[in-house]
This record gives sequence, C-alpha cells and structure tokens, in this order.
Amino acid sequence: MNGAVARGFEPVRDAFASVLAATGGGAAFSVVRRGEVLVELWGGPGWTRDTLVVLFSGTKGVVATVMALLHARGLIDPRSPVSRYWPEFASGDVSHVLSHTVGLPYVEADVSFLDNRANALALAAQRPLWTPGTRVAYHAATYGYLCTELIRRVTGRSAGSVVRSLLGGFDVHLGTPASEDHRVARLTRSPDYRISTFLHDPARRRIVERMYRGLLDPETINSPEYRRAELAAGGATGTAAAMARLYDRIGAGLVPASILASATSTWSSGTDALNDRPVRFGLGYELADSLGTYGKDKLGFGHSGAGGGRHGAWPEEGLGFSFTTSELQPEDTDHRGSLLLEALAGCL
Repeated sequence: MNGAVARGFEPVRDAFASVLAATGGGAAFSVVRRGEVLVELWGGPGWTRDTLVVLFSGTKGVVATVMALLHARGLIDPRSPVSRYWPEFASGDVSHVLSHTVGLPYVEADVSFLDNRANALALAAQRPLWTPGTRVAYHAATYGYLCTELIRRVTGRSAGSVVRSLLGGFDVHLGTPASEDHRVARLTRSPDYRISTFLHDPARRRIVERMYRGLLDPETINSPEYRRAELAAGGATGTAAAMARLYDRIGAGLVPASILASATSTWSSGTDALNDRPVRFGLGYELADSLGTYGKDKLGFGHSGAGGGRHGAWPEEGLGFSFTTSELQPEDTDHRGSLLLEALAGCL
C-alpha cells in the first residue's frame, strides 16, 4: 500500500488496507475537499498514483458532467424533445435519455457494439419498449450511444473530443490514446463475478444479456479497441485521484449551481423494470439510493461502475471521492466501496 492521508483520516487508511487484502489485483482511493487532498492511497502489483483504470459506468458520470456543461452553454435543453437536435429520433425528451426512462435499453440491430454511429442510427429507428418517461430501467450501453449522438449533433464533434475540451484538466480519457496504454491496469473478474445480482427472472435475464452483448468479456475490456472506441456508457479511463478532483470541482463551481441543482434532482426513481434493483437518477448522475451507494450524504451523486468502482460527490461535506479497482466483484457481495465511505464518514 502506498500514498498518504491527512491527519485524522488514519481509519480510512486502515479500511483501504482491508480492501486491498480483499482485492485480487490493484485498487486506489482518493478524497479531495475544496481542493485539499484528504486521502490518496493505492496498492497492488505494478500500481502507482497514475494508474489508469477502465471506469465502466463511472464514464456515465463524466458524460453527465459534459451534458450539464453543454446545458449551461445553451447548446442543449434536457426538457426539449430529442428530435429538436436529432430529427430522426422521435422517442421522448433529452431528460428521458439521461434519466434512463427512454425505453431503449438494448439495440435490436446486429451492429458492432464498438460502433457509436451505427448503434445510434439503429436506436433512432427502433420502437421503445414503453412510452418514454413512464418506466425506469438502466440503459447500460445505450445511454452512451444516445448521448454520443446528441453531443455530436449539438457540437459537431465526437464525445471524446468534447470531454478533452471541457474536462482536459483532469486525467480522464474517453478514447484513451495509445500513448497512455502503458498506464492502464489489466482487468480481471473474481471467480464469482456476475451482473444484475438483484435479477432472478430468466426472461428478463435474457434481455439483460442482450443489453450487455459481451461488453464485460475479459478480452474485450482489456483491448485497445475497447478503450479507443469512445464508448460514453462505459469506455473511459481515469485515475482515482483525477476522478475525486473532478467531483470536488463539480461541486465547487465547474458546473453552475442552478444547472447542477437540476442535474442532481430526482428525474426518475423506483425499482428497475428489468434488473429489479432500486435506482434513482438525476440527469445522467446516479443519486443516493436505498442501497446506500453514496454513503451517509443524502445529497450524494456520481456514478458507480461495473465490478465495484465508485465515484462521486458529497455536497454536504463539499468533497469528491473515487474508488478504482482492477478486479471486478459482484455487487451483492462486494462491500469495498461501502467500507471506504463508512470509514470516511467516521473521520468527518
């Protein structure tokens, strides 16, 4: 284990030692409050402070921030129909896309999951499973295709390019360049790893498998092609230090207060119609839920990632945090992120 904690945060260091012992591979945990680094810890074979990790759905929080910044610049309005910016797409409002209520949780067409444009065009022609806004279900991959196309339509640029433009001061990459490949941790899955651990219905399990389409296959997620594809639902890479600093800055004015208040208010909540998991979403951000995903702060927001990654902000404490790991563990038995947030809350 390497790194340091501020005075009074030694229990977080002890909790991280336990987390590292329960992790096959590496991990990192960082906490930044109003620009001050309170916690910066990492460990595991070959890991350094600068180790990049595929963020999986932690990417959605990065993209939600981009969408909020585009909203602040007057380029997109979440309450407007998607067709205002993308005429071929007739299903619902931008807010439905961002809050996982648009009813397009998978792509019916047989196209490569690495092709953002082909998937977007397929979704525009696809009929929603329900009237947009009437049900909530996590759009694991299609959130990214839809946001990518919206970003392209209102800026004329790729999602990765806009991330670099708006968030270039952070060590976060959507479309990781080859020059950074040497810093990327190799991902593994625990022997008992599985997705959608709340789901026990066989019919809906088949839908969920269709949603992911092999996206969590070890060879796929470790490939340069996956990292280069600018998958806005799960393909970004970042360090824990950068993600904690990003969420600290989001709450400190990076996103205008009125825009952030809207983006982190409840736009959808309830039991996921496909996964049977309790969910609560703002405009692209996950919000504090009944599972305690964001710990003690009832105003907490951010986005977790497949396998255990957890990134977000505690507005009541004015801080950002990030936990990254190279070993994916199943949600129902993975307590690493919660253990770290509980220790952090005790110190505060």
